[in-house]
Amino acid sequence: MSDASNDTRSAPTAFELIGGEARVRALIDRFYDLMDLEPDYAGIRALHPASLDHSRDKFFWFLCGWLGGPDHYISRFGHPRLRARHLPFPIATSERDQWLHCMQQAMEDIELDDTLRARLMKAFFDTADWMVNRESPVTKVM
Repeated sequence: MSDASNDTRSAPTAFELIGGEARVRALIDRFYDLMDLEPDYAGIRALHPASLDHSRDKFFWFLCGWLGGPDHYISRFGHPRLRARHLPFPIATSERDQWLHCMQQAMEDIELDDTLRARLMKAFFDTADWMVNRESPVTKVM
């Protein structure tokens, strides 16, 4: 029996906790299915091309690496430069929140563990908030 203090194994990555590529693909597919089907996500859907096939693949490749798995995105496109790549799209807090709600629903729908889902939502919020590049419209109160 080995001494636990000499155990050099690291904690599992989010990629491993999700269940690898098949589960990441399931998450991405559910995310884009929801975006395509639910009126609540029309704002972020409008920022995407008519076909979501390429978006699904690029997000899958990115998310695998971001979660600690294979760097499929970097091997194809180089550094993600997320903010720079999202600057052409008008993203306010409403689009950020739609994206986050869509991802939350997708994670619930594929039944990710509650603890992992909370951990990922914190990380997703931090990243999505960094993508905001315009002011939200001001609503006048009369």
